Amino acid sequence: MTDETKLLLPKGPATTNNARLFLAVFSAVLGNFSFGFSLVYPSPVIPHLKDIENPRLRMNTYQAAWFGSIFTLGAAAGGLGTMLLNDKVGRKLSIMLSAVPSTLGYLLMGSAQVVWMLHLGRFLTGIAGGITAASIPVYVSEISHPAVRGILGSCPQITAVCGSLALYALGLILPWRWLAVAGEVPALIMLVLLCFMPRSPRYLIACGREEEACKALSWLRGPGSDTTAELNRIQQSIASQGRITWSELALPFYYKPILISVGMRFLQQMTGITPILVYLEPIFHKTSISLAPKYDAALVGAVRLLSVITAASLMDKAGRRALLFTSGFLMFLSTLSMTMYTHTRPCPIYNITTHSTLSLQTTSFDPITIIPLISTMVIIFGYAMGWGPITWLLMSEVLPLGARGVASGLCVAVSWITAFVLTQLFMHVVEAFGLFVPFLFFCVVCVINIIFTGVCVPETRGRSLEEIENYFRTGRTFTIRDT
Repeated sequence: MTDETKLLLPKGPATTNNARLFLAVFSAVLGNFSFGFSLVYPSPVIPHLKDIENPRLRMNTYQAAWFGSIFTLGAAAGGLGTMLLNDKVGRKLSIMLSAVPSTLGYLLMGSAQVVWMLHLGRFLTGIAGGITAASIPVYVSEISHPAVRGILGSCPQITAVCGSLALYALGLILPWRWLAVAGEVPALIMLVLLCFMPRSPRYLIACGREEEACKALSWLRGPGSDTTAELNRIQQSIASQGRITWSELALPFYYKPILISVGMRFLQQMTGITPILVYLEPIFHKTSISLAPKYDAALVGAVRLLSVITAASLMDKAGRRALLFTSGFLMFLSTLSMTMYTHTRPCPIYNITTHSTLSLQTTSFDPITIIPLISTMVIIFGYAMGWGPITWLLMSEVLPLGARGVASGLCVAVSWITAFVLTQLFMHVVEAFGLFVPFLFFCVVCVINIIFTGVCVPETRGRSLEEIENYFRTGRTFTIRDT
């Protein structure tokens, strides 16, 4: 074996032990589990709060709409705050700080005596969700190497889906207050585990702490691994970048990846995934599905988990663009079928914030009523195959290091402001015009997403972060040429 061969070995995964890397990723993405749990918390809870005997906690339609949507305002605030936190205190500490508003929020909701305590608690859990959404993908991407970055980059979405499924499952057996108690557990476990995990080597080098970065990278790659070549590539990439200025935003190296990331997070929410998940049980009530809506919601949650696991296994095989095209096409077909079903079939007169139907005739089982359940499953499956996990992954891959902290916070803020508007309007549009109007809108958005993927999104499979930065710097190639 020659000296030249030895220098090439660290570039491949063969000499790398991923056990510690997987532990660090698991510790971080517990924050996404808490995020997924918090996001869909209103789905089983709103019907109970609408009919609760305590008049101080009973919600009307207006209050229930805010309870469902105020989480997204908190997430937007958390995302904006992370624009500063990511670069000031680092990715790891930002994730750890999210445990504070998460714990306080669930304490407020679990002990709520009046409606404003529920709203404030929901807002605080939203802040925690915004912080984790902006910090965890960046942290995971920066500590991973190209051979596993695709599958590890999908872990935030997988754990968020697991959190949602856990909420749907626990909602079948636990009262709403105990659901809030259960929501505190993953954030606290995350906080404890992250105390023993290293910081991002790229962040440490950017702060001038090369020795600490070397130790962190060596720990992540396992005992006996040679990290010299990888560390040199990171140092060269960071040395070529200074502190970003407003004038530099006009350079394609900065504005192209930022626009792609912001555009993807905006279009991700425009598919309607947040209002669909938040109001999943009420939507099933509205479509007269024979199976009890709470079981439908749990079933959809299980399908969602299966789909993100499938996407994770294909991320580094099929590539990002192929999965985005597949995802967009599946969502287009399913939202189109949902539009046609809700437009052509009469639905019961049902207040979407309650679980009481005003006029519903008891009829025999009609197989056609399974269409909205299957369509919703395909919507969730398609989203989780591509536009769910890949937008998180691409955000952390394409953003240049000099703008990564600020731009990731901007992406999350844009995403959740969009989600807030859609979640607020969804309820009112459904009650005024019916379900087919929002689903027709989501159908059109899916077509736009397919076009956006074809025109704007590069294929980053198997590329290091430094190669991706070189692609936007040169505008033509991923290959880094030594000078």
